Amino acid sequence: MIARFIHIFNMCPAAIRYYSSHIKRVTLMPGDGIGPEICSSVLQIFRAAKVPIEWETVDVKPVIKPKGNCELPKQVVNSINKTKVGLKGPLTTPVCHGHASLNMAMRKQFDLFANVRPCRSIAGFKTLYDDVNVVTIRENTEGEYSGIEHEVVNGVVQSIKLITKKASTRIGKYAFEYAVQNNRKKVTVVHKANIMRMSDGLFLRSVRDVSHQYPQIQFDECHLDTVCLKMASSPTEFDVLVMPNLYGDILSDMCAGLIGGLGLTPSGNMGLNGALFESVHGTAANIAGKDLANPTALLLSAVMMLRYLNMQEYANKIEKAVLDTIKEGRWLTFDLGGRAKCSEFTKEISAKF
Repeated sequence: MIARFIHIFNMCPAAIRYYSSHIKRVTLMPGDGIGPEICSSVLQIFRAAKVPIEWETVDVKPVIKPKGNCELPKQVVNSINKTKVGLKGPLTTPVCHGHASLNMAMRKQFDLFANVRPCRSIAGFKTLYDDVNVVTIRENTEGEYSGIEHEVVNGVVQSIKLITKKASTRIGKYAFEYAVQNNRKKVTVVHKANIMRMSDGLFLRSVRDVSHQYPQIQFDECHLDTVCLKMASSPTEFDVLVMPNLYGDILSDMCAGLIGGLGLTPSGNMGLNGALFESVHGTAANIAGKDLANPTALLLSAVMMLRYLNMQEYANKIEKAVLDTIKEGRWLTFDLGGRAKCSEFTKEISAKF
């Protein structure tokens, strides 16, 4: 599938290169399943909007060593080290030793310590909630996902939750800086320090200490279970949420459910020296190649990427075109309650430029 995508990419008008002083080079990883299709949609829409980006397409298929360990392909590592920015479709997790997923491997490889997922109600797509506007900021490198576990004795397995002051302070500062830069009013730290007094206690204290540097931002502390309860009943109580890795994985998906699911939710992984933007839904292998995929999540992630690259004009007009198309309701994909194909949805968005 990836070879076919690269062939189409090289033949497609979307591969036109915009030679100018403002051109940005970005690593493109189509991924698996519907990944190549939704990436193709992004390429077509970016071309229609005349976005000055040059894409460097790489295959993220893992390298499996003789002992069964997985490694990221060197071309992926080299490309992202060079461009500092990546856009990625969904990936299949291989059965091998090493990292639990290639997504986690990339986050650790490039120290992408902050996962940012804005969840905002979309006009024209009706859910139980009409006014959701919350951002989850998840510490991306530690917690239960550190992968530190072993069998103590037969039938007894121990998993170690790693929390450090350095990483907790870093993600806390990122959350408050995000709030300041995006005109947000409140940051809530999500924790279970009442039970895990040392690990979550350290995370809570670290973020609390950071909060003193931002007196203009309201600060709140809330247990994970309480946040879930309030999120399901009154999501407008929250603005920016910051939390450890596992809590962020769960709560960000819950927030996505409030607005219609992962197919409508963008995601960005931020580091000190680069960023990776992605669709966080599955590969949907059952509909791959059938022109049925919804590219909205990857498109909105690409909009996040444009803002990261300080290409605000392009970000705003692509976001408006996507949201207007959904609001109009004439060319919605099946998962949004319509009957349009991915290509038809893409064509309608492209026609708005």
